[in-house]
Amino acid sequence: MEIKIKSIIGVDVKGKRVLFRPDINSPVDASGAIVNDNRIVKTLPTLRYLTENGAKVAIIAHQGDTLDYQNLMPLAPHAERLSQLMGKPVKYLDDVCGDAALQAIEALQEGEIVLLGNLRYLTEEVSTFEKDVKLTPDEMQNTYLVRRLAPLFDIYVNDAFSAAHRNAPSMVAFQQRMPSYAGPLFFKEYEALYKVMHGAAKPVVFVLGGAKISDAFGMMDKVLADGAADKILAGGVTGVVMLLAKGRKVGKQYEQWLKDKDLWCFVEPAKELLRLYGDRFVLPEDLAYAADGKRKEISVCDLPVDDAMFLDIGDQTAIAFRHEIMCAGTVFCNGPVGVYENPLFADGTRRVWQAFADTSAYTVIGGGDTVSAAAKLIGLSAIDYVCTAGGAMVRFLSGKKLPLIEAMLGAAKG
Repeated sequence: MEIKIKSIIGVDVKGKRVLFRPDINSPVDASGAIVNDNRIVKTLPTLRYLTENGAKVAIIAHQGDTLDYQNLMPLAPHAERLSQLMGKPVKYLDDVCGDAALQAIEALQEGEIVLLGNLRYLTEEVSTFEKDVKLTPDEMQNTYLVRRLAPLFDIYVNDAFSAAHRNAPSMVAFQQRMPSYAGPLFFKEYEALYKVMHGAAKPVVFVLGGAKISDAFGMMDKVLADGAADKILAGGVTGVVMLLAKGRKVGKQYEQWLKDKDLWCFVEPAKELLRLYGDRFVLPEDLAYAADGKRKEISVCDLPVDDAMFLDIGDQTAIAFRHEIMCAGTVFCNGPVGVYENPLFADGTRRVWQAFADTSAYTVIGGGDTVSAAAKLIGLSAIDYVCTAGGAMVRFLSGKKLPLIEAMLGAAKG
C-alpha cells in the first residue's frame, strides 16, 4: 500500500521557517495538568528531525473545543512537556497569529521552536464554525490564520492524522500556499489503519462510548452497511441514546442534560439505526448511578429514574460486552463506556479493558480519553495498536474521505 503524499524526511529544511501542525490535544485533569502525553510523545520524531536539521519551527496546535469546553485552555503545559522530552527549550506564546506571534516567528533561529497559542481561540478553528459555515480550502485563504501566518513560512508539515477529519484552516488551507509534507506519524497511522480496514479478522466488534457521540453517529450506519463492523457495543452516552431510541425512558435529569448539550438530536438517527441493524447492536442491560454517595445499579427494565445521571454500564452489561469481545477476531474501541475518572464509575470500563487484554482478537484503540483510560486501567502494552486518532480513526475505517488526506494528496500533485 502506497499513498502519494510527500514525506518531510529527507527534505532539506536548514534555515527554513517551518509551520508544523501536529495534534497534541491531550486529556487533562481538573487543574489543567496533562494526564496522558501519548500524542505529545508521538510528535517527537518529526520535531527532532526538523530541529536537528536546522529548521526554524513554529508549532500550531489545539486543545479542547466547543464540544469539550472544559479542556479549552492555554498550551503552556504542552510546551513544558515538549521541552522536557526534547531536552531543549520550547518557547510558549499565548498568541495564535497576532503581532506578538509574528514577531516571535520572525525572530526564530535555526533549531529553535515556538509553540503558538491554542488554535481553538480562533472562531475559524472551532468545530461549530466548521459545521455551520463549511468553508472550502480556497475560501479559507481569506481566514485570519492563513492570511497572517502563510507569508512567513517556507514549508508546512502536518503530522496530525488524529485530526484528519477536521476541515479547518490549520489542517487543509496552508497546502495551497507553500510546499507541504507529512511527518512519520501520519504515515504510521495511515498504514496501520489501512491494513486493519482491508482484511480485518472477523467478526469485527466496535466498542463505542464516551461523551462525544457525534463521531459514533457519523460512522455507525456506514460500517454496519458495508460490513466493516459486525457488532457495535454501545456504552457511555451513545448507549443511553440508543436506549431512548428503543423507547426506553431513562429519567428527567438525564434527558434534560442531553437536551442542554444538544445531544437529543441523535435520538431520531438512533431509531433508524435500530430499525435497519437492530440485531447487530449490543445495548446496555443495566446502568450505574450515584445514590447517597454510593454506586447503585439498575436494570433498564426498571427505568426511568428521574434524579439520576447514568455514568457507567452495570454488571450484566459488562458481562455481555466481555462475551462479544472474547468471541471477536478484531476489536476497535473509541470512547470509555463510563466516567472512569470517578472511582464509583470505573468498574465497567475496567472490565471492558480487561476483556481487551484477555482476548485473542486483534485490538485497536484510538482517541485521547480512550488511550488514557486504557493506560490507567490495564496499560497500553496490552493493546495491539494504539492510534492517536479518535474521530479520524473511525471515519477512516468507515471508508470516508478525510479532508487532511485530500489536501495533502492535492499538495503532492501541485
